[in-house]
Amino acid sequence: WAMLARMECLPELVETPRLTLRLWTTRDAPALHAAVVTSVEHLRPWIPWIDDEPLSIADREALITEWRHGWLDGGDAVYGVFARDDSDDGGAGEVVGGTGFHRRIGAGGLEIGYWIHVDHVGQGYATELSLALTSAGLALPGIHRIEIHHDQANIISGRVPKRLGYTFVGATDREPLAPAETGVNWTWRMTATDWARRAATG
Repeated sequence: WAMLARMECLPELVETPRLTLRLWTTRDAPALHAAVVTSVEHLRPWIPWIDDEPLSIADREALITEWRHGWLDGGDAVYGVFARDDSDDGGAGEVVGGTGFHRRIGAGGLEIGYWIHVDHVGQGYATELSLALTSAGLALPGIHRIEIHHDQANIISGRVPKRLGYTFVGATDREPLAPAETGVNWTWRMTATDWARRAATG
């Protein structure tokens, strides 16, 4: 029987100077719940899945389990973003937001998505986590490009790839998925070659 090669799992853990990015576990469900509920109105303009909120704790545990199964099957990696707390055994404290690698842009590429808890915006966390994920993603076998997508009206989100030196590669029309979206999707890209050049030049 011919069998398709299983894709390698994406990283389970990525760390930055201030943050721990790791796969959510069912133990995190109450903390994730609190972070999302507190941030609902902050996220609503740009995040389509907010329409499904508030989920119950049980539903959130089931969703986390689904995410982990997908990851084990070589799919997306959905991370919690936690403040570093090196005195804690898990090396993670308060929930700062969520992020992840998505395989939806095709072979050889990963897309980074992110959201930040309303109490932690404006502190550079989205840029910090995207820097770490870009480096981690482009170090993986077979990955040669990382992308960040956002609606053209989401100027704050768009500052992240620009700060990191991503190249703007174009705009495409799509149906708006959240209340504030215009339906014009902007794509930014970092290639492995450009990332290596950036590292070499400091």
